[in-house]
Amino acid sequence: MSIASVALSPALEEVVNFPGFIGRFGLDLDDPILIFLSISGSLSPLRVMELDLIASVKLRIQSIKGFFVKKQKLGYDGGREPARNDSQVRDCGLADEKLLHLVIRLSDLQAISVKTFGGKEFELFVERSRNVGYVKQKIALKESELGNIWDHELTLDGEELDDQRLITDLCKNGENVIHLLVRKSAKVRAKPVGKDYEVSIDDVTHDHNSADGRRRLISAQEKFKDFFLEPVLINREFELPSLLKELISSTIEGLEKGNGPIKSSDGSGGAYFMQDPSGNKYVSVFKPIDEEPMAVNNPHGQPVSVDGEGLKKGTQVGEGAFREVAAYILDYPMTGTRTSPHDQSGYAGVPPTRMVKCLHKDFNHPNGYSFSPENTKIGSLQMFVSNVGTCEDMGYGIFPVDQVHKISVLDIRLANADRHGGNILVSRDGNDGEIVLTPIDHGYCFPNKFEDCTFEWLYWPQAKEPYSPETLEYIKSLDPEEDIELLRIHGWDMPPSCARVFRISTMLLKKGAAKGLTPFAIGSIMCRETLNKESVIEQIINDAEAIMLPETTEEEFIITVSAIMDCCLDQYSRN
Repeated sequence: MSIASVALSPALEEVVNFPGFIGRFGLDLDDPILIFLSISGSLSPLRVMELDLIASVKLRIQSIKGFFVKKQKLGYDGGREPARNDSQVRDCGLADEKLLHLVIRLSDLQAISVKTFGGKEFELFVERSRNVGYVKQKIALKESELGNIWDHELTLDGEELDDQRLITDLCKNGENVIHLLVRKSAKVRAKPVGKDYEVSIDDVTHDHNSADGRRRLISAQEKFKDFFLEPVLINREFELPSLLKELISSTIEGLEKGNGPIKSSDGSGGAYFMQDPSGNKYVSVFKPIDEEPMAVNNPHGQPVSVDGEGLKKGTQVGEGAFREVAAYILDYPMTGTRTSPHDQSGYAGVPPTRMVKCLHKDFNHPNGYSFSPENTKIGSLQMFVSNVGTCEDMGYGIFPVDQVHKISVLDIRLANADRHGGNILVSRDGNDGEIVLTPIDHGYCFPNKFEDCTFEWLYWPQAKEPYSPETLEYIKSLDPEEDIELLRIHGWDMPPSCARVFRISTMLLKKGAAKGLTPFAIGSIMCRETLNKESVIEQIINDAEAIMLPETTEEEFIITVSAIMDCCLDQYSRN
């Protein structure tokens, strides 16, 4: 049984020695409790509240690290009894210097010893349910000098391992450590020779690129197009912005060069990195709707949803791609909606996203594959954003206030049910290296209830800073009715229950910001303190429903919610 240490502590400065934590945001005893999750020497900070249940702490760890709740056992360091799921963080007690050490025991965490062809050695820890492709991604993050990790192969006892091979299949006799070797694989190259193509196999295990004589000529008739990709056209009156045109074009060019989709091992749904023509970088990410979590062709073996509800309460299986596109459409620039084919970035920076149809053998086809229309996938294609990591990889103290605030506006407005540090990319812009945060993964936005709304940034000190005048002006310009109509024109007729939540979430953002409330205050009204305690916004909706008559119109209901919300926000403003 593998062990990873977790420390729970109020945010005392002497405890916070993680890079970037100590900065212009002072930390004091009134801050939430800080958790450090340490696995194989890598620290990942989390923040929780004193009233949070241990069960919710486990859910946070699952959402960020992927360790399923049922496989976690939080116990006190030193062998004391485990913390119960229904106990609160504050019930655990605090030892000397306000520091409490817990241990998270993971029943299927596998130690992997990795050795490169150059002799470098290091160790990783992954769940046995992961595959070899996931291990490659972990190696790429740890050893950037290896270059493109997909040009390499992993071997175990001389056997080359397929990317889809599960780690559990590699465990022999319950051994504690798996020893893998990383080496470069042979590359197949083709060049035209008259009407034919000359194919050579390059041995790239050595420093030189030498053809070993294994050659043959391939007739041009043997080369055929075994894929297709095209945008889904809903309204021909809207011309595609040049950024989206270039995105689709470069993705097609990469497929034409034989650079197929690479399945991501992260996340609970099917996501594929699409490569450029050179095969040296990613240009986009494709998420098919039939491979979403709990969908029929989910590649991770998840059970199909029996009632259509997704992993997050208030969401529907098969609608994630539409929500990804909708988040991009509604993240319009300061200048207004994207009614013309311009390429201005949105206020929060959601990457350009488009619904497309794509057919390729490398997607998940559990019933077999053939180049035929029934195997065509429909899903979202989003521009890949180069980054230096995610927010879970570094201390939040280094993030600029305006970058955190722009994401808070997006999440509150869209009632995001899945905002964690792992789906906020961190990049450095320009010569000054200014930090830019990019929000991704919006398949759980626009829910039909507020129950699962989760904002990682709620625990960051930047959230307690007031909105800037520029941000307040942007919030003031938002109009949910115009947004709902804009999405309808683009092909998504938002369900009435989702439209109700969207109207109320936008109302809360606009009213709260106008009264001077911080992102923390507004977000706290929307998110639950514990799993079983309804949020303030849910209580407001319940109060409105209690006094409504059966014949009440939607407009009248929203007016009632607005009146109750005003009373609630007045109390927050006075406090």
